[in-house]
Amino acid sequence: MPIDAAKALAADPRLGDIGWDHKDIQLYHLGLGAGRPATDPDELRYTLESKLHVLPSFATVAGAGMAMMGGLAAPGIEINLADVLHGGQSIELHRPIPVKGSATSTARVAALYDKGKAAVVVLRTEVADADGPLWTSDAQIFVRGEGGFGGERGPSAKEELPERAPDRIEERHIREEQALLYRLSGDWNPLHADPEFAKLAGFDRPILHGLCSYGMTLKAVVDTALGGDVSRIRAYRTRFAGIVFPGETLRIRMWQEPGRVLVSVTAVERDDAPVLADTVVEHA
Repeated sequence: MPIDAAKALAADPRLGDIGWDHKDIQLYHLGLGAGRPATDPDELRYTLESKLHVLPSFATVAGAGMAMMGGLAAPGIEINLADVLHGGQSIELHRPIPVKGSATSTARVAALYDKGKAAVVVLRTEVADADGPLWTSDAQIFVRGEGGFGGERGPSAKEELPERAPDRIEERHIREEQALLYRLSGDWNPLHADPEFAKLAGFDRPILHGLCSYGMTLKAVVDTALGGDVSRIRAYRTRFAGIVFPGETLRIRMWQEPGRVLVSVTAVERDDAPVLADTVVEHA
């Protein structure tokens, strides 16, 4: 059987040392479109080392980029990576991420769900430094054609949006070369750069990384709804509902509630096609 749930869940966690400094932080922020206008004091928090703060979504690329995908090589999981889709992402922050750090990453398969025609593998990464836990990150990976192994179907993370109008609507344009820059933070999948590879995958042209949309959205929430204070963020989760292309524009709708912001993200140029759904930023 391609997926042996008991074996995968019982496997020893994978340990690794990771590290980052201001250059990694700045590169990641630039890959999200930070620095426009270049001299804006609010943007300098993302681009100038003497004023730098760290957007918590940096946790998805810290140290080794897509190292989390190594969990798909865990004992009990034998799958074709062509059948893999990144279905969702969540981060829980235990304290603000420092501009420079070294830490230990502990990765394991935290859950396996049987969706019938597909399996969902939850890859959990826990990161801690000498001062204690920094963050916990869960990547929900859909594996097409690997369901039917008799496991639990899993919980629903559906978030109902308020019926009232959004409190804020922000638009963020994606530069034509943005996926090429974002790749430098660790996701080298040619789907985001090579037109011929993109066509083989069924797309007219390369698509933007889902985690880039994820980071762009969090930046928009921080800059508008949270007064630019990244330290207020406690957790952030989303479901990847669709694609977006470089050159398009994200429309980010926000509903503010006590302790959290509900978010919907769509592609403006394609009649508000869904990009991110069930998206929540929890904050102090």
